[in-house]
Amino acid sequence: MISEDAFPVEPWCLRETRLDLELLAQSESLFALSNGHIGLRGNLDEGEPYGLPGTYLGSFYEARPLPYAEAGYGYPEDGQTLIDVTNGKVMRLLVDDEPFDVRYGELLSHERLLDLRAGTLVRQTHWCSPAGHEVKVTSTRLVSFAHRGVAAVEYVVEAVGQFTRVTVQSELVANEDVPVSSGDPRASSWLDQPLEAVQHEHAEQSALLLHRTRSSGLLMAAGMDHEVDVPGRVEVSTDSTDDWARTTVICGLRPGQRLRLVKYLSYGWSALRSRPALRDQVAAGLASARYSGWQGLLDGQRQYLDDFWDSADVEVEGDTHLQQAVRFGLFHVLQASARAERRPIAGKGLTGSGYDGHAFWDTEGFVLPVLTYTLPRAAADALRWRATTLDLARDRAAQLGLRGATFPWRTIRGEECSAYWPAGTAAWHVNADVAAAFERYRVVTGDESLEAECGLDVLVETARLWLSLGHHDRHGVWHVDGATGPDEYTAVVRDNVFTNLMAAHNLRTSAAACARNPEASHRLGVTTEEMAAWRDAAEAVHVPYAEELGVHEQCEGFTSFAEWDFAATEGHYPLMLHAPYVRLYPAQVVKQADLVLAMHWQGHLFTPEQKARNVSYYEARTVRDSSLSACSQAVMCAEVGHLQLAYDYAHEAALLDLRDLHHNTRDGLHMAALAGSWIALVAGFGGLRDGEGVLALDPMLPEGIRRLRFRLVWRGVRLLVDVDHRRVVYTIRDGSDARLVLRHAGEPVVVTADRPATVPLGRRTPSMPAPTQPAGRAPVPRATTGRD
Repeated sequence: MISEDAFPVEPWCLRETRLDLELLAQSESLFALSNGHIGLRGNLDEGEPYGLPGTYLGSFYEARPLPYAEAGYGYPEDGQTLIDVTNGKVMRLLVDDEPFDVRYGELLSHERLLDLRAGTLVRQTHWCSPAGHEVKVTSTRLVSFAHRGVAAVEYVVEAVGQFTRVTVQSELVANEDVPVSSGDPRASSWLDQPLEAVQHEHAEQSALLLHRTRSSGLLMAAGMDHEVDVPGRVEVSTDSTDDWARTTVICGLRPGQRLRLVKYLSYGWSALRSRPALRDQVAAGLASARYSGWQGLLDGQRQYLDDFWDSADVEVEGDTHLQQAVRFGLFHVLQASARAERRPIAGKGLTGSGYDGHAFWDTEGFVLPVLTYTLPRAAADALRWRATTLDLARDRAAQLGLRGATFPWRTIRGEECSAYWPAGTAAWHVNADVAAAFERYRVVTGDESLEAECGLDVLVETARLWLSLGHHDRHGVWHVDGATGPDEYTAVVRDNVFTNLMAAHNLRTSAAACARNPEASHRLGVTTEEMAAWRDAAEAVHVPYAEELGVHEQCEGFTSFAEWDFAATEGHYPLMLHAPYVRLYPAQVVKQADLVLAMHWQGHLFTPEQKARNVSYYEARTVRDSSLSACSQAVMCAEVGHLQLAYDYAHEAALLDLRDLHHNTRDGLHMAALAGSWIALVAGFGGLRDGEGVLALDPMLPEGIRRLRFRLVWRGVRLLVDVDHRRVVYTIRDGSDARLVLRHAGEPVVVTADRPATVPLGRRTPSMPAPTQPAGRAPVPRATTGRD
C-alpha cells in the first residue's frame, strides 16, 4: 500500500516530493496523461529507470489466439491486447558526457506535480552528476484535449555553478522492451515486438515513423517536431531508422543559462486508411501544434478543464483526502473519455496495460453515469461506440443459438475476448447494463436523438436476447438460467436477482422505446405481439426471496449454500488467487456487490426494510475482491443509515489507486473505482437516483464531512446541490427562465433560476445494528487511507 506521505494531500493536484523507485510503476499510473485517444504513462522523461513503459492509442490492439486446454463450441477463439506503441516521451540528457540517470550521481531535489486544473504533468529535478556537474531540469508534459492527436513536452535544462556542455536526445522509440507479465490474471498478456516497420522519414528537427501490427493489421503513425531556444551556438540534427528516430540538440550553457526545447508529438491510427493518408494526418497534427504553439496548447488545456470543472466539480469540506481523491478520480475519468470519440473506454483507461486494455460493463455501469451527469457529450460518444459493435453482437448471439444480440464481457473491437465462460459470456447482465445506459442518457439529458440514431436498435436486440435466454415455467413465472451476475464467485446460476431485475428493466425500456418510435421499430420488425411478450416476461420475472431469513437470495438457493470459512482465509485475498473456483462457486462468498448493486440500480423495487436486511446479510459475506464493490456498498450503507460505514467505504473507493489498496495500480488505474468516488459521494451522501425517470435526491452526511457541494446537469439545466448537516439548498445555475421539479426524500420540490429551494434535513437512523464483514475484510480504516 502507498503511504500517505508519498503524496501530500492538496485539493487540486497530486504532488510527489521524493522519488521512490519501489513505487515507480504505481506513480507512472497515477501521473498518466490521456485524452481518450492518446495515453502517456508517467514515465520519467529520460526513459529509464521505469516500472512499466507505456504509450497507448485508444483501441489500437494486436490479436492473439486464446489458449484452451480443451476448447468447446462457442468459445471465443481470438483475444485482443492493447499494445505499447511508439514512445515519444523520451528526452535523454547528457551533462558533458554523463547520462542523466537518477540511479547515479546525486538527486538533490525532485518533484512531480499533476495539476488537475491545468492538465499538465510538471517535473522539477536538481541533479549532480558523478563528476560534480549540476543541472536543474524542468519538464512540462501534456496530452491535448483541444487537439485530439497532439501531445507536447516543454523541456528546460539550466546549468548550475559552472559551464556545462548539454546534449539532449529527443526520441521516438517503437517496440521498446516491456517487462514480462506477472501471473496475476488482472495484468496484461505479453507480446514481443508487436509492431512491424512500414516507413520512416526525418528532416532537420522532425521525424515520423509508421508501423503496422503483425496480426490485426492496424496501421499507426507517430511524428515529432521541435522548437529550440538557447543563448549562443547550438547544433541540431535528426536521424531515423525503422524503430527509432532521434533529434539531437547540443549546446554549452554558462551558470544560469537555459536550453528550452519544445517537443510536439502527433499520433494517428487506422484500420482502413492508406499509408500516405495516415502519414499526412500526423504531419498535419504537427503543423497544427506548431501553429498553436506551446502557450496556445497550455491555454486550450486550461480552458477545456475550466469548462469541465464548472459542470462537474465536487467540493468536500472537512475531509481533504476525499476532496483530493474525488477530483483526481474525475480528472482521470475525463482523460479516459474526453476525445475517445466512438472508441471504448477501457477498464484502465489509457493509464496502463492491465486487463489487456479491455472495456467491460464497468463502463456503462459506473463510468457513464458520471459522464451522463457531468459531460453528456462524452457519454453519448461511448454509447455510439457500443452501438457500432451491434452487428458483432448479433453474430455472437447467432453463434450461440440465440436471438437478438449479446455484447461481450470484455473487448476492444467488439468481439468477446474472455476465454472463461462462467465469468465471461455467462455474464448476460452486460446486455441489460448497456440498455440501461442508453435509457439513463435519454432520461437525464432529455435528448431523444441518440435513441433514434442508434439506441433503439440496441434496445430491441437486447430485448430479443432476453426473451430467447429466459423462459416461463408451468406456473407462468419467468426465469433466467445459467447466468452469472456481477459476483464472479457465484457463477452459472438460476435467477440471479441482479440479472433478472436488469433484464426486466431492459424489456420494459425496450417496449417503451418502440412505442415512442413506432415507424423505426416497425422497420426493425417489432410487432405488437413481441412488445407484449417483453412486458409479460418483465412482469413475471422471478426474484428469489428467503422467507425464513427475510432477505432476498442473490440467486435461487444462495442462502442454502455452504457458509465460507472466512477465518481460514483471512489475509489471503483476493480469493481468486488463493482458492479454486470449485470451492468458491457453491459457497456463500461474494466477490463484489451483486444483490446490493441491484438495490442501488433498481432501488424502487425494494422496501426500506428489505434493503436494511439485505445489506446486513450480504455485508457479512462480501469480500470486495473487485474494485467495483466499495462504492456500491457505500451507497447502500448510506441509504439504510449506516453513515459511518458508508464513509469508510467511500474512503476505500476514493483512495483505491492513490493508496494502491488492491496492489495492482502498477498496471493502470481503475476507471470504475475512480468514477466510484463520485458515485459514493453523490449517490451515497447526496442520495442521487434516477431509476424511476425523475431526478431524485435524499442527502445525508456522515460526521467526517461538514459540507458537500456537487454539480449536475439535468436535461440541459445545471444544478448545484449544497448539503450540510442541517439543510440542503438546490440552486439552478442557468438563465432566468430555467426551472426544475425534483424529488427530495420522495417529495416534489420546485427550483427556479431566481428561487433556490432550501429543505431542512433530519437524522437518518438505521433500523438494524451496524453489519459485520468477513474476517479481515472490514473497510480499510480511515486512519490508514487518510483522514483529517
